Amino acid sequence: MRLRIFTEPQQGASYETQLAVAKAAEDLGFDAFFRSDHYVKMGDVTGEPGPTDSWITLGALARETSRIRLGTLVTAATFRHPGSLAISVAQVDRMSGGRVDFGLGTGWFEEEHTAYGIPFPSLGERFARLEEQLEILTGLWGTPGGETYSFSGEHYTLADSPALPKPAQAGGPPIIVGGAGPKRTPRLAARYADEYNVPFTQPEGTGAAFDRVRAACAEAGRTRPLVYSVAQVVCCGRDEEEVRRRAAAIGRTVPELRTNGLTGTPGELVDKIGRFAELGAERVYLQVLDLQDLEHLELLAAEVMAKL
Repeated sequence: MRLRIFTEPQQGASYETQLAVAKAAEDLGFDAFFRSDHYVKMGDVTGEPGPTDSWITLGALARETSRIRLGTLVTAATFRHPGSLAISVAQVDRMSGGRVDFGLGTGWFEEEHTAYGIPFPSLGERFARLEEQLEILTGLWGTPGGETYSFSGEHYTLADSPALPKPAQAGGPPIIVGGAGPKRTPRLAARYADEYNVPFTQPEGTGAAFDRVRAACAEAGRTRPLVYSVAQVVCCGRDEEEVRRRAAAIGRTVPELRTNGLTGTPGELVDKIGRFAELGAERVYLQVLDLQDLEHLELLAAEVMAKL
């Protein structure tokens, strides 16, 4: 079981804050530093100093770190055209020496699209655009050197692209597809993903989602291995008072977090992570919402990660 740190910088985090968390995560032995891809805060926070672009941030972190993997959970397909996105992600992969994992999703938060003038089509169209983007990204990255790539779809058309630059990882960074949708998500994961992630779902629902993707892989005749992972908000303390303090700092209650996340003492977290492992999860993304609390990461590394 590998633990990854997952952050939500749109809630209010400068680049310097994200750098401190990424370096701490690397020094403490976590497997990866991930961030969301959002432009507007959510809930009762100011969001100041304002959003930071995910791929600009990850490009900078690629030069400031040396071991930890870097990625998004997940990039919104509504934010960028697939050709320019392929260039950005490939460049960050090269800047990091091949340490990028790439999560891509439909985009879902209408308010941020409205706030920054980004079109927000229907869910059906967003899924159609996501599928074409996955086809284009894998096609561009997988095109042999010296050859060109073309694609003609309902939403995107590419003609004789040089398909450059190439990522450092042959064929492109591992692709993460996430969500618990019953039909389209399993099909896309079976076809394109190297990793399937179920975010913020209790073990029972997670197991059902994993099973749907396994069935989709079997139906598609897929033999290539697929990594299964989960994302859970984390709130750990050595005792109940420390748990309450950390829950209050992120505006949540302990009972709710115990139900909907990984919350409690280190032993409680180890037990619940074990339940996800029994379902087939190999990675857990720990959603850390208080990015000033680096002692939280130290506790998670020493008392949770060390026991898995």
